[in-house]
Amino acid sequence: MTPLEAREHFRTEARPTAGFARGYAQANLMILPREDAFDFLLFAQRNPKPCPLLGVLEPGQVSSDLLQGSDIRDCVPRYRVFENGSLVDEPVQVFDYWRDDLVTFMIGCSFTFEDALLENGVPVAHIENDCNVPMFRTNVATEPAGQFSGPLVVSMRPIPAGQVADAVRITSRYPAVHGAPVHVGDPSAIGISDLMSPDYGDAVPIPDGTIPVFWACGVTPQAVVAASKPSFAITHAPGHMLVTDARDLEYQVP
Repeated sequence: MTPLEAREHFRTEARPTAGFARGYAQANLMILPREDAFDFLLFAQRNPKPCPLLGVLEPGQVSSDLLQGSDIRDCVPRYRVFENGSLVDEPVQVFDYWRDDLVTFMIGCSFTFEDALLENGVPVAHIENDCNVPMFRTNVATEPAGQFSGPLVVSMRPIPAGQVADAVRITSRYPAVHGAPVHVGDPSAIGISDLMSPDYGDAVPIPDGTIPVFWACGVTPQAVVAASKPSFAITHAPGHMLVTDARDLEYQVP
């Protein structure tokens, strides 16, 4: 499935995008009014682990070379719409909410490095179980910028103990899509009380002999929206990403 085929497919099927269009980068979305865009740009610059920017659309712009032939308003499986920090809708397209002053931020997603994990024999539990990746709000604060502040969100993958070092090495080569883990092991050390009750996504089995490994997550901006309460925002639904035309190898470093 090419990225364009994936985006067309997800216009009619609202499901998580992990494992689709392998070899191509996926992206989180944060869409804000122009008046809030600079504060968020500064927030992303100060928090590059959860918010590595892949691209920014001009106010009112709906396409770019990252999504050729597609419209940002209907090319992810499901969106989230926030008003004053509260979630008000989870539509499959946002034409009805669109405004010409909206600026779109495309943020790197850890789904991008999962192909490299799989190619190196490191299992990815949510792909094996055909479900969404589990994501958790932590007690780790992000660096504030302007009106934006809030907790770090992480995604979790249980990794066999003997392959944790491999997972760290592989993902560290993808800094534009969150890079190396931010925490390995005891979830309580970052404020997570129950791995079977994720704040976003689905719980996955954690077999004996595996260790929970946590990566910074592009859902962090949604937790920040809830905490900071900007007047309006549109995001992707967690796990329902933008499949881009960029090859994942473009974001790999030596």
